[in-house]
Amino acid sequence: MENQQIIAKTVAFVQEKLKGAEAGHDWWHILRVWNNAKRIAATENVDMLIVELGALLHDIADAKFHGGDEEIGPRIAKEFLTANDVGEQVIDKVDLIIRHISFKSNIGGQQYTSPELSVVQDADRLDAIGAIGIARAFTYGGFKGRELYNPGIPPEFEMSREAYKNSSSPTINHFYEKLLLLKDKMNTTTGKRMAQQRHDYMLHYLDQFYSEWNGEL
Repeated sequence: MENQQIIAKTVAFVQEKLKGAEAGHDWWHILRVWNNAKRIAATENVDMLIVELGALLHDIADAKFHGGDEEIGPRIAKEFLTANDVGEQVIDKVDLIIRHISFKSNIGGQQYTSPELSVVQDADRLDAIGAIGIARAFTYGGFKGRELYNPGIPPEFEMSREAYKNSSSPTINHFYEKLLLLKDKMNTTTGKRMAQQRHDYMLHYLDQFYSEWNGEL
C-alpha cells in the first residue's frame, strides 16, 4: 500500500475511533499535532511515514481514559497497522513513539529516543501549551471536576510517575507541574522556537489570572 493511502486510512480510523472523545484529546487534538509534526519534520531528517503515523495514532486510546491501561493504545495501533500491511519495522517504531511520547512516561528521564519521536513529541507538547494548551487544561480539569485554583493547595514540583498519574490538584497547579516545564523539554530547533511564544503567552495569562483573582483589575 502506498504511504498516502495508509495515511488516509489512518485518518479515517482515528476520526471514527475518537468520536465523542474528551475535547482535549479528540480528533482536533490529533489534527493539530499532525500538522505541527509535519511542520517540524520539514526541518529534520526523519522518516515521514513514521512521523505521520506516530502523530495520528499517539492518542488513539489514552490510558487515562481507559482505567490506566498503558497497553491499550499500543495494542490498538499495532492491530490497525498490521491489518493494513504496514511493515514490521515501521510498526515497531510507531509503537515506541506511542509508549514514550507522554510527559508522564518520561518522569525520571527519557527512556527511548529517535528522530521521529523527537518530532512527534515536540508536536504533542506544543499542543499542550499556549492558548490551545490553556483551553485543553481547563477542559480536562472540568471533565475531572477539579478546582480552577486553590491558593491553599500549592503545586507539587517533584512528583513520581505514579503521583503524577493520580494527581487531582487544581488546574492552575498543572501549569507549574507540567505546562511551564515543556518549553525546556523540546527536542528540535523548530519546536523550541515555536514553544517560546506559547510559553510566554501562558506567563502573561497567569499574570492576568492572578490579578483578576485578587481583585486588582
